[in-house]
Amino acid sequence: MQLVQKNYWRNNAYLAVVKSFLLWSFTLTVCLLVVGFPVGVLIVTVGTLLTIILQTVLPTTAVLLVTGSICAINVLIVAIGAAVLTAKGIHPEQVSWLNWLHGEAKSSNNSVYASCPLTCALTSLSE
Repeated sequence: MQLVQKNYWRNNAYLAVVKSFLLWSFTLTVCLLVVGFPVGVLIVTVGTLLTIILQTVLPTTAVLLVTGSICAINVLIVAIGAAVLTAKGIHPEQVSWLNWLHGEAKSSNNSVYASCPLTCALTSLSE
């Protein structure tokens, strides 16, 4: 019976590591797409120039080679980043600036209506 319980806890640890890795992969991918858009434009520009240069040497596979390498580098950056953060034991729930991932709504702004001083003064006089 103890053997079964030990394997159960070990499987939970593996599941927690896999869950953390997948959450970091998702988070880093979203950050790469949203925040890294200017960097993406720069990468596409450099990739276009590389394709033009490689077109003289490899006429049929230049576009495929450059596109594949850019996509592979992006996937490797996300995977290595997620692996490093998971190996360090940092969970996405512990990071304060990822509040959109926690599902908690923190509204710090209160609505102030322009007509409130006018209408509030009138309602307080009538009461």
